Amino acid sequence: MIKLLKLGVQASSAGKFYSSVDRAKKLECNTMQIFARNPRMFRKVSLDEENIKIFKQKVKKEKISPVVVHIPYTLNLASSWIKFYKLTIKDFIDDLVEADKLGADYLVTHMGSFKGGTERRGLLRIAHALEKILQETKGVKTNILMENTSGSGRWLGYKFSHFKEVFENIKWSKRVGVCLDTAHAWAAGYKINTQEGLDELINEIKNEVGLDRIKVIHLNDTLEKLGSKNDRHYDIGAGCIGKKGFELILRNEVFRNLVFILETPKKTDEDDMRNLEVVRKLYNG
Repeated sequence: MIKLLKLGVQASSAGKFYSSVDRAKKLECNTMQIFARNPRMFRKVSLDEENIKIFKQKVKKEKISPVVVHIPYTLNLASSWIKFYKLTIKDFIDDLVEADKLGADYLVTHMGSFKGGTERRGLLRIAHALEKILQETKGVKTNILMENTSGSGRWLGYKFSHFKEVFENIKWSKRVGVCLDTAHAWAAGYKINTQEGLDELINEIKNEVGLDRIKVIHLNDTLEKLGSKNDRHYDIGAGCIGKKGFELILRNEVFRNLVFILETPKKTDEDDMRNLEVVRKLYNG
């Protein structure tokens, strides 16, 4: 059965944290992604109980579901620097607990960079970190989603064999899944603007980790060349993936009932509104 399109944006939490819900609703979103704290800083303070209470009340009132939290960019689960690695695990645990307090369904994270080491050791560090995180958060309901990357620098997660290795080492925990980013997939070399290329991506995910692991899709176009490894997002349908590519993605039976979040460039709400409208038209044909 085809469900209602689950479509949202990265909603700003500037000002009052819970105002992010109002911004999402203004854009007629029924799901949303947020940063629960400054994405480019280490944890300094936690959200107070009143902010959390109001946020949850607004989410329930506006029927926003699911709520997705993106972890700050400062953390690195694959870090070779032991002090930073330990700090990442500590902050990750706190972020996951806080996401759970907010009633978030998912916490999205990038795998991390293996700078100073090897891919193999980096993947083992990620698995070890996740084992520790899962062990320390047994009562938490918020699930972790690992996002694919463009493969720039020494970032892991640009192919799904990386995901398989991590999942195997955490005994295929059901608390960890996949967030698929379209711009990152394109930059990593997946030609997803053709049926053949999209089928190749889907088959790789199916064979490596299983399609049921995908919970959220970040919808982003890009002006970068296929396989460029450059992570730059652009308006939906106006880049190299194009409207044809997004129509294939949005109407594919594997993805159609999943959660779609836009992370497209924006200066004002009008930018989000324009991109949301393009997605809705492509989805509905």
